Amino acid sequence: MIAERSSPDSRSAASYAPKKTLWAHSVATFFAIGYLRPGPGTWASAAAVLLWAAFARFANPAPTALLFALAIAIAVAIVLGVPASTIVERQSGRRDPGFVVIDEVAGQWIALLGSPVDWRHALIAFVLFRLFDIAKPFPIRRLERLPRGWGIVFDDVAAGLYALVIASLLRLWI
Repeated sequence: MIAERSSPDSRSAASYAPKKTLWAHSVATFFAIGYLRPGPGTWASAAAVLLWAAFARFANPAPTALLFALAIAIAVAIVLGVPASTIVERQSGRRDPGFVVIDEVAGQWIALLGSPVDWRHALIAFVLFRLFDIAKPFPIRRLERLPRGWGIVFDDVAAGLYALVIASLLRLWI
């Protein structure tokens, strides 16, 4: 009896994994941080805070330059994150896959806008962002209904804006 050779066409649909688009997976998972467990979104938020703090510490920019650099980083995360998230969602066959975390990075950086560079302010921005990202108060949950990468990214952008507003108010009052 001759054994049949397996070809790509003879594999079952369930076992076939499409080729990954490397740039999209790198961006969407924030260079594989999205594969960390438990809580890949929390790991990505922590990485975003650490990158912000490391840039502020080692580049030592003026507050305005830090704000400008962070705004550019946010824009890049969103502009690359939407198409990358769309591609990864399609390739994975899963709606809003948990390992896509570029949205958490963008949202966390938004929460950090204008924050003084110290651990207290970083912690407040981190906790507030994670709270709003998980709880998804109105209208954040509705933004998840946007198509593909738009919904993946913009609910976290909104959570970052909520955290930014509350953190800014706390800085004024405390």
